Amino acid sequence: MSLGRMEGKVAVITGGASGIGKACALRFAQEGADVLIADLVAERCEAAAEEVRRTTNGRALFAETDVSSEDDIAAMAQRAMDEFGHIDCVVAAAGVSSASYVSGSSSSGDGGFNGELLNLPLESCNRVLDINLTGVMLTDRIVARHMVAQGTGGSIVNIASSAARVPLPGAADYSVSKAGVAMLTHVFAMEVAQHNIRVNAIGPGFIATPMTQGLQDDDEGRQMMLGMTPMGRLGTAEEMANTALYLACDESSYTTGQTIYPNGGLYAG
Repeated sequence: MSLGRMEGKVAVITGGASGIGKACALRFAQEGADVLIADLVAERCEAAAEEVRRTTNGRALFAETDVSSEDDIAAMAQRAMDEFGHIDCVVAAAGVSSASYVSGSSSSGDGGFNGELLNLPLESCNRVLDINLTGVMLTDRIVARHMVAQGTGGSIVNIASSAARVPLPGAADYSVSKAGVAMLTHVFAMEVAQHNIRVNAIGPGFIATPMTQGLQDDDEGRQMMLGMTPMGRLGTAEEMANTALYLACDESSYTTGQTIYPNGGLYAG
């Protein structure tokens, strides 16, 4: 029996209780990884971990984690080290579409965006940046410190967005945060390459997840998403997980500092 592409690896996945993060947890476990699922609500984390254990041969733990808290992320990483002994991969998937978005819930009919920048409250903008950008930065560097100490290298996969390259009116804070994730990926990759740590990102287009549910349920919103996507359909969380898997495993061993955009043609560059 052939080994999976993540056999013997330990993956930490933030935002792992729903959407792309959960799909990554399941896909990585299918390929042999042990996973630690981190998200805001312990009950949802535990349910996702149980699904991984029930449907794959992988071990799965969870950690209730607010990625805007450096202490929470440090505790998350330490739990993975204490239980598994090492960390080989992290997927920084935790993110929000707006300040009011709650992980795993459906967005409102406007897609959950905060509104035009002209009238956007500063506290709303800061919350999106704290989770989507600062949270990714903190996750990357705290986990990377463990990888450096191990001396075995590793792979970091950040979840950006096609909104990093295609501006979405009404979502300036979201678009800017994801553009920041893309640049963070490129810069950090250069800084840790000497430690055999690879840093890459994926920039999904419109994906059928709870975050886009409000747009999916709204005729105008759905037509907007499909109209912007040359392939004429929404992507799936599983398709995003497959892309993340490639970047996490040894098949991409000569790839770092890249952002791949699986988006049905929404952005081509």
